[in-house]
Amino acid sequence: PRDAATLILLRRDDDKPRVLMGRRSGGHDFMPDKYVFPGGRVDAQDGRAPALSELAAGEEEALRTQARRPPRAFALTAVRETFEETGLLIGREAEGPATPPKGWDQFFDQNVAPCLKNLSFVGRAVTPPYRPKRFDARFFLADAADALVDDRPPVDGAELVDLKWFTL
Repeated sequence: PRDAATLILLRRDDDKPRVLMGRRSGGHDFMPDKYVFPGGRVDAQDGRAPALSELAAGEEEALRTQARRPPRAFALTAVRETFEETGLLIGREAEGPATPPKGWDQFFDQNVAPCLKNLSFVGRAVTPPYRPKRFDARFFLADAADALVDDRPPVDGAELVDLKWFTL
């Protein structure tokens, strides 16, 4: 299975909590037309992206079990994939590196750097062996009020459409 990471963004600014989900486009070969949280495959450069804050020690330790990569690579993947799939930025305003890691240039062009301290590791799921495409995904949870740079709405893209905040 390929390493992957997913972010569950939680909003508590209404009577009932809500989570952000989007429908995968029908052209995908993995879970087409299903509602999912933003996320995707860990890229080799993800663990090299600079961040303003790192994961809390307990979160990092929980991720070390059965991981072939540094724990921060999973958290940074969740941040990058959330941006790519929704346009939402997990981090704080900051100058980016002169030469961002491959795949991170558009994120750092927003004058934002990732903050990992607000991400909580909540679990791991591995696609069953009988499936043709498999992922070993780590799931993170973040309160949108603490994690997001601003209040911009999520934007439908090529991978996720019909992005909505769903009431729990």
